[in-house]
Amino acid sequence: INDAPKLRKRRTLVAPAPEVHPLPVDERTVLQLTRYRGTRGPVILAPGFGTSAAAYTLDTVDVTLVEYLCAKVYDVWLFDYRASPALPSATTPYSMDDVARVDWPAAVAYVRELTEADDVQVVAHCVGSLSFMMACMAGMTGVRSAVCSALTAHPRAPALTELKAGLHLPSVLNALGVERLSTEVVDPKWYDVALDEVMRLYPTKERCHNTTCRRILFMYGEVFDHHQLNRATHEAVHEVFGVAHMKPFAHLASMVHAGHLIDAAGQDAYMPHAQGLALPITFIHGENNRMFLPEGSRLTFEWLQAANPGESYERIVIPGYAHMDCF
Repeated sequence: INDAPKLRKRRTLVAPAPEVHPLPVDERTVLQLTRYRGTRGPVILAPGFGTSAAAYTLDTVDVTLVEYLCAKVYDVWLFDYRASPALPSATTPYSMDDVARVDWPAAVAYVRELTEADDVQVVAHCVGSLSFMMACMAGMTGVRSAVCSALTAHPRAPALTELKAGLHLPSVLNALGVERLSTEVVDPKWYDVALDEVMRLYPTKERCHNTTCRRILFMYGEVFDHHQLNRATHEAVHEVFGVAHMKPFAHLASMVHAGHLIDAAGQDAYMPHAQGLALPITFIHGENNRMFLPEGSRLTFEWLQAANPGESYERIVIPGYAHMDCF
């Protein structure tokens, strides 16, 4: 069932040597910040759910986002919050409330303290973006501006994803004893074999014979357009994906079903506090994103314009690209 990953030669990034900073936030959860030191103000880069921040350093493209920002001498900080498969916490139960109310404020405070900066800038993708917005609406301060990619306060998903959310699929899998899923299967269980067979018939334009790709498709949806990935990137994609617990999946599914941000208890704990997002934000969205539809960022953009008149908001739709392949 498992396509054995091939060892590959990595190129050296054109960036300062990384400095790894473990960040304990409770007895069982240690987050990770990786710094590429620069002389301009700090920028925190946060990945999507079930993806490590190493996605921003994947050396299979000519210039990574980290390299680009380092060339502009920004002080770059990669943020692996508790959903990152690079961390043990990814295998434990938690909700998006934990990421928003604990992880984000801790990371921003830590970076501000170490850099002695008044504030930080943020680039956040997918669930990194969604949880960042939740954090701001929950009262987090110290952010000067942000780029929010693909997933915002109004999740809009294709019909098949909506169906999964409506059927409460994560909760059903959890009831069957499936507490976590992974894009890499070393010791396959019954459900791993079943999922692999089911995904061969999954209705998608992104048909692929790679087992990792099929599992990414089941767990998350159409994360990228294959034709926008070079071969090296496609073969290395397993390096940035991994294990994910079913509990945060259930919270995310409930938000897709509700059509806007809610807490894990189903309460409207965030949307009444749009003033927390009264800061310059640029929304970016791939035109062909079939994981989370561009309509979602449009709704959030218009909602914030109405809620915080006079604030600087911008929305850019990137033609020809989908979800993660934008980066």
